[in-house]
Amino acid sequence: MRQNPARRAALLDAAIDVLAREGARGLTFRAVDGQAEVPPGTSSNYFSNRDDLLTQAGARIYEHLTPDAVTTARSLEGPRDRNRVTELMHDLVGRITGFRTGYLALLELRLEATRRPDLRAVLTRQIRADLDANIDYHLSSGLPGDATTVEVLYLAMNWLIVEQLTLPEVFGEQRLHELVERAVDRLVPESPSPSGRRSSGRS
Repeated sequence: MRQNPARRAALLDAAIDVLAREGARGLTFRAVDGQAEVPPGTSSNYFSNRDDLLTQAGARIYEHLTPDAVTTARSLEGPRDRNRVTELMHDLVGRITGFRTGYLALLELRLEATRRPDLRAVLTRQIRADLDANIDYHLSSGLPGDATTVEVLYLAMNWLIVEQLTLPEVFGEQRLHELVERAVDRLVPESPSPSGRRSSGRS
């Protein structure tokens, strides 16, 4: 059966909304059809089963979260120092928290993956590939730090985002903003200055 790519994308976006609101147990073809405001049975024409819907919804989340070419190019402008890493981390946190339903849906998928080996395998490949791409980008762009720097920043930023999206009153928005900068200060090494001395990259 020929499928409409725009309709498929709309169904996956509806699935993301259902995941964020109802959790993985609430993700049914009927719920997705209702969220997308399409005739009953539409989703079942696009996805072979519920597992297929879950895994494709996960891939769709990453489509939304991947920065566009303009954003990527802009991130390479100017000095490659700790200030730039701080800017990138603020951009990352802002971009992900701006897609609240997507990140909450991804958390639901992670929890569901503990019960579904096939979904766990798909998410593991997707997230590992995304992390490797971030490491390659960091190293090839000349930003300070190594692969471990990127991995520890990944862990720190992910939990900070979870905190901001689920229990924002624990720290408050301003303190979470400050913690992004403190995390970079403590995790990213200073960049060598042109004279050979070490510089924090801060004025």
